[in-house]
Amino acid sequence: MAQITLKGNPIQTIGELPEVGTAAPDFKLVKSDLSEKTLADYKGVKLVLNIFPSLDTGTCAASVRRFNAEAGKLENTKVLCISKDLPFAQSRFCGAEGLANVETLSDFRYGTFAKDYGVEITTGPLAALESRAIVIIDEAGKVTYTQQIPEIVDEPDYDKALAAL
Repeated sequence: MAQITLKGNPIQTIGELPEVGTAAPDFKLVKSDLSEKTLADYKGVKLVLNIFPSLDTGTCAASVRRFNAEAGKLENTKVLCISKDLPFAQSRFCGAEGLANVETLSDFRYGTFAKDYGVEITTGPLAALESRAIVIIDEAGKVTYTQQIPEIVDEPDYDKALAAL
């Protein structure tokens, strides 16, 4: 399990991020129209998984805005913003913000993504939500980069993540 903090207070996740060089775990997540997406739906495309607790926090919203700004510059790459927020809330946020370059996906229905990717928070006030992390997957479905953000209120290192593409 990963040891992270929330405003300096220790909390833990259910496991560790997938290892670089391994096949990315499959997932089934829900789009804003309530249809489902799996890893197979993105075959042949590089993925940036921007994982976070909730769009209703300043840091999470900032990461979605930043990746939205960067995503338009990336070739053959999709940015997936993943949380347990309801798809309706995700859609409302992106619509209000005018964010069209990222895709929001929800883990609310099954909750297996959080477990399979090792990001489910198991202790503290955010228990059952997802920790802040970045996972990059290449066109063949292999994990090429991971970043578990140690302090959940901090933003990811965008430059390192984008350089890994």
